[in-house]
Amino acid sequence: MQPTLHSAEARRAVTEHQQFPPLELVNRPTVPTEQAAYYLNRRPQTLRGWACSETFIDGLRPVRINGRLGWPVAGIRAVLGVQ
Repeated sequence: MQPTLHSAEARRAVTEHQQFPPLELVNRPTVPTEQAAYYLNRRPQTLRGWACSETFIDGLRPVRINGRLGWPVAGIRAVLGVQ
């Protein structure tokens, strides 16, 4: 019998197993926080904290799109050194 997960744990398990396309194939100008966190190997809450405290890595400043954070793909690629 598998143990039951609390709702936060269940959401985290689903998020961790969610598959995102390779960064080289992303052709949108911005990606949501969860996807950016996946590429940067950080938790989404870390990126949200960066946005609130205005602690940004070079060229990686999120934009607000309909009240949500959008992280520039060009900035993520620059941070990771991917062209």
